[in-house]
Amino acid sequence: MIEKLKERIEEVFPLSGASFPREEASDLFLMLKKGLNSGEIRSAEPDGSGGWKTNSWVKQGILLGFRVGALADVSLDGFPFFDKENLPLRQISLSDNVRLVPGGSAIRDGAYVAPGVICMPPMYINIGAYVDEGSMVDSHALIGTCAQIGKGVHVSAAAQIGGVLEPVGANPVIIEDEVLVGGNCGIYEGTIVGRRAVLASGVILTASSKVYDLINEKILERRADNSPLIIPEGGVVVMGSRTIAGKFAAEYGLSLSTPVIVKYRDEKTDARTAMEEALR
Repeated sequence: MIEKLKERIEEVFPLSGASFPREEASDLFLMLKKGLNSGEIRSAEPDGSGGWKTNSWVKQGILLGFRVGALADVSLDGFPFFDKENLPLRQISLSDNVRLVPGGSAIRDGAYVAPGVICMPPMYINIGAYVDEGSMVDSHALIGTCAQIGKGVHVSAAAQIGGVLEPVGANPVIIEDEVLVGGNCGIYEGTIVGRRAVLASGVILTASSKVYDLINEKILERRADNSPLIIPEGGVVVMGSRTIAGKFAAEYGLSLSTPVIVKYRDEKTDARTAMEEALR
């Protein structure tokens, strides 16, 4: 069933004008959302070899939904909202076993939120995102379009996990199991954060970031083949600085902020970053 859905989305996506089957595209989008809501369909998934496989057809299907959806009045409880009529909020019930605390949070239809996830207000999870069991999305945090969040992850207050729809082949941001994303962090442009890594408050990671690993004395960066920036398993990353070459920079003592791996996770780190079970 999923393979047939994939094939038809890929066939319909490039069509336009009179050849574009609008009604069928709408049906395909509804089927895609159903699979995304259940977690059966993901925009990226483990490839079985320790890496990740990006499913570009999922993003194509989401873009079909934006294309066929008509702008509608979706006002709620007296607050005016105007959005695509086929992109409502996801309906969460008690049986989903998701702790959704009152106070202005929103989960868009087409996002998977696993049992045991905690959502602190206000936070937002966008379409195509996948948030696995036992994770916490804290206040003012964003899980962007198609972002993948593993098990037991803490996305701290005001952290931004970037989303991506276009280009459709671009990798989504992937946060693997048991990662701590500190407050005010920004993770963008397909970055992969390895299992049990710790990102201190304020760390910014993009495709162009250079990460200085003080322990292994090497520089981590995106390779020429456009493979993503990868933060290794257990890396503890803080924001540091590096000097800028040149006379003008030297004259004014200028430097650039840069992420630095200062250690790898140990028992002391585990004790400091453990989520309090009583909060669940």
